[in-house]
Amino acid sequence: MGIGNRKLISILFTCIGRRVSLLNSFRRAARQLKINASFLGTDTTELSSALQLCDRSFLVKPVAHSGYIKQLLTIVKTNKIKLLVPTVDLDLKLLAQNKAKFAAMGCCVLVSPPEVVDICQDKRKTYSFLVKNGFDTPLTMSVRAALSKKKLNWPCFLKPWDGYASRGNAAVSNRKELLFFAKRIPNCIVQEFIKGAEHTCDVYVDLCLKARCVVPRKRIEVRAGEVSKGRVVKHPRIMSEAARLVEKLGAGPGIITLQLFLTDDDKVKFIEINPRFGGGVPLSIKAGANFPKWILRELLASKVNIRFDGFKDNLVMLRYDGEVWLEDANARRAGK
Repeated sequence: MGIGNRKLISILFTCIGRRVSLLNSFRRAARQLKINASFLGTDTTELSSALQLCDRSFLVKPVAHSGYIKQLLTIVKTNKIKLLVPTVDLDLKLLAQNKAKFAAMGCCVLVSPPEVVDICQDKRKTYSFLVKNGFDTPLTMSVRAALSKKKLNWPCFLKPWDGYASRGNAAVSNRKELLFFAKRIPNCIVQEFIKGAEHTCDVYVDLCLKARCVVPRKRIEVRAGEVSKGRVVKHPRIMSEAARLVEKLGAGPGIITLQLFLTDDDKVKFIEINPRFGGGVPLSIKAGANFPKWILRELLASKVNIRFDGFKDNLVMLRYDGEVWLEDANARRAGK
């Protein structure tokens, strides 16, 4: 089926929450390609801004519920979904484990293999992968290992090994603070504190698991773990190292989000890998890395011409809150 075919293509976003900008980016891409597309979303509550803006919306059980995947499969089958886009970490592992079931229904899921998701979601395994494969990364250890050292370089950075969105993170300046916070942070690990400029990379991985484009974004300001002010920075070494990392990991297809520090002495130190769209991806898309358009073209088996560095440098994003108005919160029912 070529671009411009008017047959309806249905796309499903899971745990869509506040991803209004991402939803709108896919809508714009469909219009640019003259694709007749319908956009559907799932969430656990109707009071989800992006869910309200979907063409069809579905309330589902929480990800931890035993019937979660069955619900998604029913939605995919009933609505002939061709593309499923995860938006947060919560259901990545389940989607990866059940990817073949969706594929049997003709649905492409933008999720990495289960073993890749496992490495990304366990920061201890992330550290082991990075060290084993020669990527620079902060020293990471258990609380017990840190406390057993006679000398530690302060400050240290604490975080849950299974955390996300910067939840539970803390910087500590001595052993007393380390002991205090380690008891309050579940599944706590200790990392070397890195000084430098924090960057996020959006890496586009095609359906053949080839890294086709890397957009580094300098994090100027962060709010609740998500970038609120950022700048595109074309840094060749960051771009090449990010592409090498993602391909070595075997991540994709879709967008893989890497976090790293460019240190004061110009070293690239990777700290996290998130195998999904990041919250700051609208900046990369606006700069010219049109991920939604490339994904839709691939979905329709059309040739995708991508310049690895074909995006605008130094573009700045300043984010702000928007509103979705519901005059009668009970007027709209999910799935209707």
